[in-house]
Amino acid sequence: MHRQVRIAPSILAADFARLGEEVRAVTKAGADLIHVDVMDGHFVPNITVGPGLVKALRPHSAKPFDVHLMIEPVDPFISAFADAGADIITVHVEACPHLEVTLQLVKAMGKKVGVSINPGTPATTIAPVIGCIDLVLVMSVNPGFGGQSFMDAQLEKIRQFRNMIDDSGRKIDLEVDGGINCDTAPQAIAAGADILVAGTAAFDGGQNFYAKNILQLRSGTSVA
Repeated sequence: MHRQVRIAPSILAADFARLGEEVRAVTKAGADLIHVDVMDGHFVPNITVGPGLVKALRPHSAKPFDVHLMIEPVDPFISAFADAGADIITVHVEACPHLEVTLQLVKAMGKKVGVSINPGTPATTIAPVIGCIDLVLVMSVNPGFGGQSFMDAQLEKIRQFRNMIDDSGRKIDLEVDGGINCDTAPQAIAAGADILVAGTAAFDGGQNFYAKNILQLRSGTSVA
C-alpha cells in the first residue's frame, strides 16, 4: 500500500535566536508538520522549551504543531500545551503510570494524541491502547539530545508497529524520530514509517537549503 511520507522538522535544530523566522522558512520550504521537542531535565537529560514558546510560535505557521512531551509528570502540563496551540500531543509510555487516563486528558482537550516509545521499550507496551490513539512515535535514538545516530535495531520495531496499525484497521500515523537523514530515511520508510522527524538534516545549510533538504528526505533520494 502506498503511503504519503510527511516530514516534520524538529525546531530543536533551528536557530533559536530567530525561531519565528525559522518556523516560517521551514513551513514555506514544504514542511508537513512542525515538531516541537519538549524536555524537562528529569525524564530526559536536557531542558528545551515550554508552552510559552509554543504559543509564541503558533502565529508563524499554519502547519500542525506536533508536540512531543519528553517530560514526567505529564498530566499537569497537557492543558497548557493544548491551549498554546499544539495540534498533536505525544506522551511517552514510560512516563505515564496511568497511560489511558493521560490519553483521555489529551482527547478531552480536542487534540490528536500520540504515544512515544523509547528504544529499550517493547512495541507490545502500546498494544493495549492502539484503539484510542492517533499516532505512534518510535524513538530511533535515546531521547534527550539532537544529532545522535539512528539505531538500526529500531527498524524491526517500526515493522512491528506497521503490522499492528494495519491489523487495527484504524488511521494511525507512524512517526520515527532520531538520526533521520538521507541514508536512514529510506530505511524507516521501507519499514513502514509515514512521518519522519528530522532536526539536523532538515535545517542543514541554512534557509536556502530547507526546501531541498525536505524534498530529499521525503523522497529518500539525493537531490542535485
